[in-house]
Parts: sequence; structure tokens; C-alpha cells
Amino acid sequence: MARTADALRELAALALRAADTMAPDLDRALDLVRDTVRAGGTLFFCGNGGSAADAQHLATEYVVRYMKNRRAYPAVALTTDTSLLTAAGNDLGFEEIFARQVEALAKPGDLLIIHSTSGSSPNVLRAAEVARGKQVKVLSFSARDGGALSALSDHAVLVPTDRTDRAQEIHLCMEHAICEAIEREL
Repeated sequence: MARTADALRELAALALRAADTMAPDLDRALDLVRDTVRAGGTLFFCGNGGSAADAQHLATEYVVRYMKNRRAYPAVALTTDTSLLTAAGNDLGFEEIFARQVEALAKPGDLLIIHSTSGSSPNVLRAAEVARGKQVKVLSFSARDGGALSALSDHAVLVPTDRTDRAQEIHLCMEHAICEAIEREL
């Protein structure tokens, strides 16, 4: 039992450290999302593994609702179309599965939100490159030093941990806070 409580204390300590040190980063992330939604742009989300699940989760919060009923905000998880993902992976290579969708769907005024704790997965790096080439802003949520993704992002939110699971948990909390602020303000 103590080990379970210790895990929660560890998460709480990381959340407190993030709250104490990352407020400017979170405000800038909020600004990017708010500006995109306010201007009628689309939020595109992507990531691998647990981060793919987070991408889907967050896109749903914007399209359906988070805390209150309101108009739907345009958001798409690039992780959900199995036919597209498998065709792109098979025909073009796994590193192109998100980039191809960004190429087809995103336009200036949209925002690509990438979840990648390592910041080094080739498919998210490629998506960021394509987004930048299309003048689509990139917001990334990573951990550690953010990897190569930080340099490809207009703004990178870096959770100060080496643990993938803890970073993902904090990312979700941060993005829920951003979503809540968007619903309150718009």
C-alpha cells in the first residue's frame, strides 16, 4: 500500500514543481491554442503510444466538450484513421504517417500539437517539419530536454522528469487546464 501512495506523492511533487516553474510556458501554450481557436483554425494532435491516446483524448475535449456545453472547436487527432495510418506506413514509411495528414489537411492559422516525451520520434519530427513548411505553428509537449522536436516547435513545454509516464500525466493535466481556460474565455 505504501508504494501506491508513494507513487501519488511523487506525481504530486512533480505537479507542484511544474506549477511553480512552468507558468510562463503554460501561458504561452494557452495563447497559441486560444489564438488558433479564436481565429477559427483547427487544432491537430499527434503522438505515439500513450501520447497517441492523449492526442485523441484532447481532440475530443475540444470537439465535444470539456467542462461545459459550448460550440464545437475544430480539432483532429491524426492518430485515429487506421486505414490511412497503415497505408501511409506501408507505402511511404512510418515516419510519414502524421506528416502526410498535415500536408493534406493543415493550413496557415492551424496549430499542430505534438505529444512526445522523448521529442525524438521520427514521425513527429517529420510532422513538425511539414507543418513549419506550410506555415502551421507547432506546440509540443515533451520531457527531459525535448529532443530535436524543441527546435522544430514554435513553443515547447518540457516537463522536468525522465519518467515517460509522469510526463504524460502532467501533460494531460496541463492540457486540461488549457482547455478549461479556452472554454471559460471563448
